[in-house]
Amino acid sequence: MADNTWHRQGTRNGGLRAATLILAVMTTGLIAGVFASWSNAIMPGLGEVDDRTFVVTFRALDEAITNPVFLGGFTLAPLLIGLSAVLHRRTGQRTVPGWLGAALVFYLVAVVITFAVNEPLNGDFRMAPAPDSGAEFAAARAQLDEARWAAWNTARAVTSTIAFGCLVRASVIRGRLDRTDGRRVASEAGGRLHT
Repeated sequence: MADNTWHRQGTRNGGLRAATLILAVMTTGLIAGVFASWSNAIMPGLGEVDDRTFVVTFRALDEAITNPVFLGGFTLAPLLIGLSAVLHRRTGQRTVPGWLGAALVFYLVAVVITFAVNEPLNGDFRMAPAPDSGAEFAAARAQLDEARWAAWNTARAVTSTIAFGCLVRASVIRGRLDRTDGRRVASEAGGRLHT
């Protein structure tokens, strides 16, 4: 039944469904990559430097990441995932929307972590007065709670990467359904020609 509905609605909004899913995969993958690079390279690298270098560099990176590309992708990803799930759900097919729903849940966990943990720590760090002495740089670094920030960033890197994986799985299933639908249409067209 679901396959027949997919077949009947295969051409309706097919381009919009495909474009939305592709954009959801891209934006989610980019954001997962940002979180993973902070977890895998940036924070471990900063962990090896002195207090002054850590504070100056972390502040510069925090300021640089607040840009339209990152913020746009971070905000658009869940909207695109949700829209893609709605558009695919309307076809009557359940597997693709199921994977999209899972992707949305995992991505939203990363959003919650960001606003519940990482961003408040960043905000406190931003609001601290600029340090002058070695002791002040050490205090500023301690105020960030580097270990906690890094641990929760790793958690959001993992959840956003799982979301990305769910989207890739949804894309693969959608591709199979599209190919099956194409063969069915071709077969039916061939059958009509012979009658």
